Formats: sequence, structure tokens, C-alpha cells
Amino acid sequence: MKIRKSCPADTQSLLALFDEARKTIASLGINQWQNGYPNREAVDEDLSKNRSYIVENEGLLAGTFAIIDDGEPTYDVIHNGQWKTGDTDNYIAVHRVAASVAMRGKGVSTAIVEFAKECAVSLGRKSVRIDTHEGNVVMRRMLEKHGFEYCGVIYLENGDPRVAYELLV
Repeated sequence: MKIRKSCPADTQSLLALFDEARKTIASLGINQWQNGYPNREAVDEDLSKNRSYIVENEGLLAGTFAIIDDGEPTYDVIHNGQWKTGDTDNYIAVHRVAASVAMRGKGVSTAIVEFAKECAVSLGRKSVRIDTHEGNVVMRRMLEKHGFEYCGVIYLENGDPRVAYELLV
């Protein structure tokens, strides 16, 4: 697996990958990402802020994710629990994780988690944080498999609850 920064030429591939992920999530019977998000605007913003990444396997698009290293406002308050590192901004956040159906089970999530850990360490951060829909059992299993610990519930800007996880590095 190779990880590289996304570029504007990747936009259509990223949108297609998010569409594929939406269909997979819908098959779980949950409403996460079912309103068209992540959309072109989110992809363009991640590209403009230089925080979008592509995972490639033998030249094929295997997955994508974004790393937020300047704070995540929805993580400022956590309910029914607490962050492992406290309420500090000493973390990076990983968002918009998607893996190609054809590449699932081939190490995409391991590559993403290892890259995120390395990124956190290189920035002098203590942890990696991530959230997902409570019903997204596939993502929750992946996070727990890689050592993330459930910390509580955060609320998105639109008020939707998400289960929050943190991994100390």
C-alpha cells in the first residue's frame, strides 16, 4: 500500500469512491453519509487545505481519508465519557475514511491507521481521534481491531450524534 496526498486530478475518483461507500453504508441500514456527503465541496475543501490522502495498491485507488491537524470543533465537548488525552487539542483527527469494495480486507485500514499514527507522532501529538455512526459496525470493528478505544459521544454541527474513539500514540 502506498499513501500520497490527493490532488485536484483525483476529484472524480474520490467522489466515485464516496458514492460506493455510501451504498455500502446504506446496506447496513444506517443514514450516515446518505445525504450526499462527502460531496464535491468537502473534497474541494480537503484538497485546498492539503489534508486529503489517497491509498493506492499496485496503482489502483484502494481508499481515502483526511487528516485534520488544526483541531476539530465537534470534539470540544464529549458526552457520556471522556477523551483519553483529556479535552486538549493535542491530537489529530481522521475523517472521511473510505475503502474501495474491491480492496477491502487487503490492508487499507491498517495502512490508514499506521499513517495517521506516524503523522500524529511527527506533529508531536499524543493521539488520533475519529468518530462514526453508532450503527456503522464495520467501522467500529476496524477501529477496535487497531486499538482505538471508545470514549463517548460527540455531536456533529447538524446535531447528529457520533460515537467517538481515540488511539494513544
